[in-house]
Amino acid sequence: MDENAMVRLGVVGLGNIAGQHIEHIRSGKVANCEVSALCSRGDAPLAADLGVPHFRSCRELVDSGECDAVLVATPTWHHFEAGACVLEAGLHLLMEKPIGLSVAEGERLLALQGQDQVFALMLNQRTDPLFMAMRDIIGAGRLGEVTRTHWTMTNWFRPEVYFQVSDWRATWKGEGGGLLVNQCIHNLDIFQWLCGLPAQVRAHCRFGRYHAIEVEDEVTAYFEYENGATGSFIGSTGEAPGVNRLDIVGDLGSLSFDGTSLVLTQNEPATSQYNRDTRDMFGMPACSSSDITPARDVNQHATILANFSAAILAGEPLIAPARDGLDSLALANAMLLSTWEERAVSLPLDSAHYARQLQARVAASSFREKADIQANVDMDASYR
Repeated sequence: MDENAMVRLGVVGLGNIAGQHIEHIRSGKVANCEVSALCSRGDAPLAADLGVPHFRSCRELVDSGECDAVLVATPTWHHFEAGACVLEAGLHLLMEKPIGLSVAEGERLLALQGQDQVFALMLNQRTDPLFMAMRDIIGAGRLGEVTRTHWTMTNWFRPEVYFQVSDWRATWKGEGGGLLVNQCIHNLDIFQWLCGLPAQVRAHCRFGRYHAIEVEDEVTAYFEYENGATGSFIGSTGEAPGVNRLDIVGDLGSLSFDGTSLVLTQNEPATSQYNRDTRDMFGMPACSSSDITPARDVNQHATILANFSAAILAGEPLIAPARDGLDSLALANAMLLSTWEERAVSLPLDSAHYARQLQARVAASSFREKADIQANVDMDASYR
């Protein structure tokens, strides 16, 4: 790759997260990428500051000839419209999560991707060295066959003002859900990235339990995997300080993450072998544990942006191809569908059926009136 080559990146949507991405690029944290155009419905003084043109519509931006690729950082309800506009114009696309309001919407977007177009999703937690280490250990077979999974992720606390200052957030029409498709979509991506998708999901979501919203802000789900393993997932935006606890248990040992430290425990011999062979009524296989927590000082968002640019310029494999975004969204959609229909939902998801169920709720939903509140915004405090 020519070290002087640049991807000219247009940015559609200029909210909080877009501002962070732009700052990463302009400060030199993203190699081979420059912001070349901006798009928002309102005025954008930032365009003059950057010395780039500003457009009022995505169509104007993609038709301008100013961009090789586009970052879509608009509200979720606008993802399909903007993403389709970019892909139909033949440009490369990086989209903020999720890929759409539903799996069906994501599938429609992917159908528009040309053979030579790079289409990535901002699944930035895949660049966390801790989760990368867990994936390597599982992939190398050091846990043996996985028998149980568990993630309690309840430290996504959000106060009421978070919802009050937005007209679209936490509505079926604007976001297609709440906790599951906004905050926990990252956890669901990592969960399935590490353990694969379950074969069946049974979930219980609570809608507006902690907040004046119509969508889910708490979920408890039970998973059954093809190999007979079981799992659970618990999420909430209403607990403080909340818990972040991930356990993956296998026949040869386990990985346990308590939100800070990662511990690897290994058994000798395998649990199943010891279970069959021992004559000790209260015996247990020998276990050894070690703290394997890696350094985690990586700029996750900048890494995804740099990888996107390298994929365009040099064919580098994507860390988070957009197609991968269907799996985490399928988990979220399955949990909602399981709650609505009070039944277990099998995966792969019947995306058309789910889309019909969601559309009925979208039709009855509306954007709220924004509260006239000056909220304090610290984006660094938003990540978990």
